[in-house]
Amino acid sequence: MVAIIDYGVGNLFSLKSSFEFLGESVIVTNDSKKISDSDRIILPGVGAFGDAAKKLNDSKMAELVLEQAKKGKPILGICLGMQLLFEKSFEYGQHSGLSLIPGSVRPLRDIVDPSLDIPHIGWNSLSFPKHCELFKYINEGDYVYFVHSFYGADCENYVTAYTDYSVKVTAAVAYDNVFGTQFHPEKSGNVGLKILKAFCEVRS
Repeated sequence: MVAIIDYGVGNLFSLKSSFEFLGESVIVTNDSKKISDSDRIILPGVGAFGDAAKKLNDSKMAELVLEQAKKGKPILGICLGMQLLFEKSFEYGQHSGLSLIPGSVRPLRDIVDPSLDIPHIGWNSLSFPKHCELFKYINEGDYVYFVHSFYGADCENYVTAYTDYSVKVTAAVAYDNVFGTQFHPEKSGNVGLKILKAFCEVRS
Protein backbone atom coordinates (compact mmCIF):
# COMPACT_ATOMS: atom_id res chain seq x y z
CA MET A 1 0.00 0.00 0.00
CA VAL A 2 1.25 3.45 -0.97
CA ALA A 3 0.09 6.26 1.32
CA ILE A 4 -0.02 9.75 -0.20
CA ILE A 5 -0.02 12.19 2.70
CA ASP A 6 -2.85 14.72 2.52
CA TYR A 7 -1.85 17.76 4.57
CA GLY A 8 -3.60 20.33 2.40
CA VAL A 9 -0.81 20.84 -0.16
CA GLY A 10 -0.26 18.89 -3.39
CA ASN A 11 -1.60 17.53 -6.65
CA LEU A 12 -3.04 14.43 -5.08
CA PHE A 13 -5.42 13.26 -7.82
CA SER A 14 -2.73 12.92 -10.50
CA LEU A 15 -0.44 11.06 -8.10
CA LYS A 16 -3.16 8.66 -7.03
CA SER A 17 -4.16 8.03 -10.65
CA SER A 18 -0.55 7.26 -11.59
CA PHE A 19 -0.23 4.56 -8.94
CA GLU A 20 -3.61 3.12 -9.86
CA PHE A 21 -2.49 2.94 -13.50
CA LEU A 22 0.51 0.90 -12.31
CA GLY A 23 -1.84 -1.46 -10.49
CA GLU A 24 -0.62 -0.39 -7.07
CA SER A 25 -2.81 -0.17 -3.99
CA VAL A 26 -2.85 3.52 -3.03
CA ILE A 27 -4.63 5.79 -0.59
CA VAL A 28 -4.72 9.56 -0.06
CA THR A 29 -4.98 10.13 3.66
CA ASN A 30 -4.11 12.14 6.76
CA ASP A 31 -4.92 9.19 9.02
CA SER A 32 -1.84 8.43 11.10
CA LYS A 33 -2.63 4.75 11.49
CA LYS A 34 -3.17 4.20 7.76
CA ILE A 35 0.08 5.97 7.01
CA SER A 36 1.91 3.94 9.64
CA ASP A 37 0.43 0.73 8.22
CA SER A 38 1.44 1.56 4.65
CA ASP A 39 4.45 0.04 2.89
CA ARG A 40 5.74 3.34 1.52
CA ILE A 41 4.92 7.04 1.73
CA ILE A 42 4.61 9.88 -0.76
CA LEU A 43 5.10 13.45 0.51
CA PRO A 44 3.64 15.76 -2.14
CA GLY A 45 3.70 19.53 -2.21
CA VAL A 46 3.07 22.64 -4.27
CA GLY A 47 3.25 26.28 -3.23
CA ALA A 48 5.42 28.05 -0.68
CA PHE A 49 7.82 26.21 1.64
CA GLY A 50 6.88 28.15 4.80
CA ASP A 51 3.14 27.53 4.42
CA ALA A 52 3.65 23.85 3.61
CA ALA A 53 6.03 23.32 6.54
CA LYS A 54 3.50 24.92 8.90
CA LYS A 55 0.68 22.71 7.61
CA LEU A 56 2.89 19.64 7.90
CA ASN A 57 3.71 20.50 11.50
CA ASP A 58 0.21 21.61 12.50
CA SER A 59 -1.28 18.38 11.14
CA LYS A 60 1.31 16.31 13.07
CA MET A 61 2.36 14.78 9.76
CA ALA A 62 5.94 16.06 10.15
CA GLU A 63 6.40 14.02 13.31
CA LEU A 64 4.87 10.98 11.63
CA VAL A 65 7.11 11.24 8.56
CA LEU A 66 10.20 11.46 10.77
CA GLU A 67 9.06 8.45 12.77
CA GLN A 68 8.41 6.38 9.64
CA ALA A 69 11.72 7.40 8.09
CA LYS A 70 13.55 6.29 11.21
CA LYS A 71 11.88 2.88 10.90
CA GLY A 72 13.30 2.54 7.38
CA LYS A 73 10.08 2.94 5.41
CA PRO A 74 10.64 4.17 1.82
CA ILE A 75 9.59 7.81 1.51
CA LEU A 76 9.43 9.89 -1.67
CA GLY A 77 9.08 13.67 -1.58
CA ILE A 78 7.92 15.28 -4.83
CA CYS A 79 8.60 18.89 -5.88
CA LEU A 80 7.98 20.98 -2.74
CA GLY A 81 7.75 17.65 -0.92
CA MET A 82 11.39 17.03 -1.86
CA GLN A 83 12.39 20.48 -0.63
CA LEU A 84 10.73 19.82 2.73
CA LEU A 85 13.13 16.91 3.23
CA PHE A 86 16.06 19.33 3.55
CA GLU A 87 17.27 21.08 6.69
CA LYS A 88 16.09 24.58 5.80
CA SER A 89 14.75 26.83 3.09
CA PHE A 90 15.54 30.43 2.19
CA GLU A 91 12.24 30.97 0.38
CA TYR A 92 10.91 34.35 1.56
CA GLY A 93 12.76 34.20 4.86
CA GLN A 94 14.30 31.18 6.54
CA HIS A 95 12.27 28.12 7.46
CA SER A 96 13.12 24.76 9.01
CA GLY A 97 12.58 21.54 7.08
CA LEU A 98 12.47 17.90 8.13
CA SER A 99 16.28 17.48 8.07
CA LEU A 100 16.00 14.02 6.52
CA ILE A 101 18.50 15.01 3.83
CA PRO A 102 21.40 17.41 4.50
CA GLY A 103 21.09 20.56 2.43
CA SER A 104 19.07 23.71 1.91
CA VAL A 105 16.59 25.25 -0.53
CA ARG A 106 17.63 28.41 -2.36
CA PRO A 107 16.32 30.68 -5.14
CA LEU A 108 16.88 29.38 -8.65
CA ARG A 109 17.20 32.96 -9.87
CA ASP A 110 20.52 33.26 -8.02
CA ILE A 111 22.26 30.64 -10.17
CA VAL A 112 20.66 30.49 -13.63
CA ASP A 113 21.22 32.67 -16.68
CA PRO A 114 19.32 35.96 -16.12
CA SER A 115 17.62 35.56 -19.52
CA LEU A 116 15.83 32.38 -18.44
CA ASP A 117 12.32 32.37 -17.03
CA ILE A 118 11.60 31.74 -13.38
CA PRO A 119 9.73 29.65 -12.45
CA HIS A 120 11.44 26.93 -14.44
CA ILE A 121 8.51 25.25 -16.17
CA GLY A 122 8.73 22.48 -18.72
CA TRP A 123 10.49 19.34 -19.87
CA ASN A 124 14.19 18.85 -19.13
CA SER A 125 16.48 15.86 -19.40
CA LEU A 126 18.13 14.02 -16.54
CA SER A 127 21.77 13.10 -15.95
CA PHE A 128 22.86 10.69 -13.24
CA PRO A 129 26.02 11.31 -11.19
CA LYS A 130 25.51 8.05 -9.29
CA HIS A 131 23.32 4.99 -9.24
CA CYS A 132 19.85 5.25 -7.72
CA GLU A 133 17.28 2.50 -7.77
CA LEU A 134 14.53 4.98 -8.67
CA PHE A 135 16.03 5.31 -12.14
CA LYS A 136 16.66 1.66 -12.96
CA TYR A 137 13.97 1.60 -15.66
CA ILE A 138 14.90 4.87 -17.40
CA ASN A 139 17.90 6.19 -19.31
CA GLU A 140 20.33 9.08 -19.14
CA GLY A 141 18.82 11.92 -21.13
CA ASP A 142 15.19 10.98 -20.54
CA TYR A 143 12.90 13.98 -20.06
CA VAL A 144 10.72 14.82 -17.04
CA TYR A 145 8.48 17.76 -16.15
CA PHE A 146 9.54 20.56 -13.80
CA VAL A 147 7.70 23.47 -12.17
CA HIS A 148 9.80 25.29 -9.58
CA SER A 149 11.47 28.56 -8.55
CA PHE A 150 13.74 27.14 -5.83
CA TYR A 151 16.21 24.27 -5.84
CA GLY A 152 18.10 21.88 -3.58
CA ALA A 153 21.52 23.31 -2.66
CA ASP A 154 24.47 22.27 -0.47
CA CYS A 155 23.51 18.64 -1.04
CA GLU A 156 26.02 17.37 -3.61
CA ASN A 157 26.70 14.10 -1.77
CA TYR A 158 23.03 13.16 -1.98
CA VAL A 159 22.19 14.21 -5.54
CA THR A 160 21.12 11.29 -7.73
CA ALA A 161 20.05 13.30 -10.77
CA TYR A 162 20.75 16.70 -12.25
CA THR A 163 19.04 18.69 -14.97
CA ASP A 164 20.53 21.52 -17.02
CA TYR A 165 18.97 24.97 -16.88
CA SER A 166 22.06 26.95 -17.93
CA VAL A 167 23.69 25.38 -14.84
CA LYS A 168 23.41 21.97 -13.19
CA VAL A 169 20.28 21.99 -11.03
CA THR A 170 19.39 19.32 -8.47
CA ALA A 171 16.70 17.10 -9.97
CA ALA A 172 16.66 14.26 -7.43
CA VAL A 173 18.21 13.29 -4.10
CA ALA A 174 18.40 10.20 -1.91
CA TYR A 175 19.66 9.29 1.52
CA ASP A 176 19.11 5.70 2.65
CA ASN A 177 15.34 5.06 2.45
CA VAL A 178 14.42 8.71 1.76
CA PHE A 179 14.12 9.93 -1.84
CA GLY A 180 13.16 13.20 -3.46
CA THR A 181 12.42 14.43 -6.98
CA GLN A 182 12.24 18.11 -7.86
CA PHE A 183 10.29 17.16 -10.99
CA HIS A 184 6.80 15.69 -11.07
CA PRO A 185 6.85 11.96 -11.99
CA GLU A 186 3.05 12.00 -12.18
CA LYS A 187 3.25 14.63 -14.95
CA SER A 188 6.19 13.06 -16.76
CA GLY A 189 4.44 10.49 -18.93
CA ASN A 190 5.88 7.00 -19.31
CA VAL A 191 9.25 8.02 -17.84
CA GLY A 192 7.54 9.23 -14.68
CA LEU A 193 5.50 6.06 -14.39
CA LYS A 194 8.68 4.00 -14.60
CA ILE A 195 10.17 6.03 -11.74
CA LEU A 196 7.08 5.49 -9.59
CA LYS A 197 7.16 1.78 -10.46
CA ALA A 198 10.77 1.61 -9.28
CA PHE A 199 9.83 3.38 -6.04
CA CYS A 200 7.17 0.74 -5.44
CA GLU A 201 9.91 -1.89 -5.62
CA VAL A 202 12.13 -0.24 -2.99
CA ARG A 203 12.22 -2.42 0.11
CA SER A 204 12.63 -1.20 3.66
